[in-house]
Amino acid sequence: MTRTVFITGGSAGIGAACARLAAAQGRDVILTYNSDPTGAEAVARDVENAGRTARILRCDVADPAQIDAAFAAIDPGTPIDLVNNAGIVGQTATIAGLTPERLSHMFAVNVVGAILVARAAVAHMRGCGTPGHIVNVSSAAARLGSANQYIDYAATKGAIDTFTLGLADELAPEGMRVNAVRPGLIETDIHAKGGEPDRLERLSHMVPMRRAGSAEEVARTILWLLSEDASYVTRTLVDVAGGR
Repeated sequence: MTRTVFITGGSAGIGAACARLAAAQGRDVILTYNSDPTGAEAVARDVENAGRTARILRCDVADPAQIDAAFAAIDPGTPIDLVNNAGIVGQTATIAGLTPERLSHMFAVNVVGAILVARAAVAHMRGCGTPGHIVNVSSAAARLGSANQYIDYAATKGAIDTFTLGLADELAPEGMRVNAVRPGLIETDIHAKGGEPDRLERLSHMVPMRRAGSAEEVARTILWLLSEDASYVTRTLVDVAGGR
């Protein structure tokens, strides 16, 4: 049975690449967005042009009620896999710039939101009687630390790594696999959102492969982890970082 791919943060970047690749592989897509309906609609058109169905749901994962509403909008009998991708990054900052407000919002989206999305997805999978699989989108920052840049973001992704390991152990007996990908320097707009539009050019020389990666390269790894080609892979953190 082909499962629908449910992607949080699907309007741009890695989430959008996952949606397009899923459609190319013959899978229907449900994607959420928070603040970019135009981007979400463009991704949905690409999915439909590939001959698959696309559904768009607005969902701010910092709001538990919106997470519940998004999953309530899915037909209870629809088998799904989850790409737990929605996340934010703040402006580059050192420890002095990490205010309580910034930290609370960062963790509300990147950690609490991701855990609650996974919780809702597991409940849906159990309810429809078809085990699905989960890929959490972490970051190489979880092991690099991102000093003087995004140490709060890095800390949230460290939490996602730990959550991935525990959830994988918990769900393995039910046939649900849980893994994470840890992208490195990837060509998305997250760098501009963090106030460093030239970050890839400045740091690419530090990557052994001497280049940034693409969102499509990360998406290919994610869709592989969701596929039966990865049927014996769980509790695994996959670096997609060019060797860095």
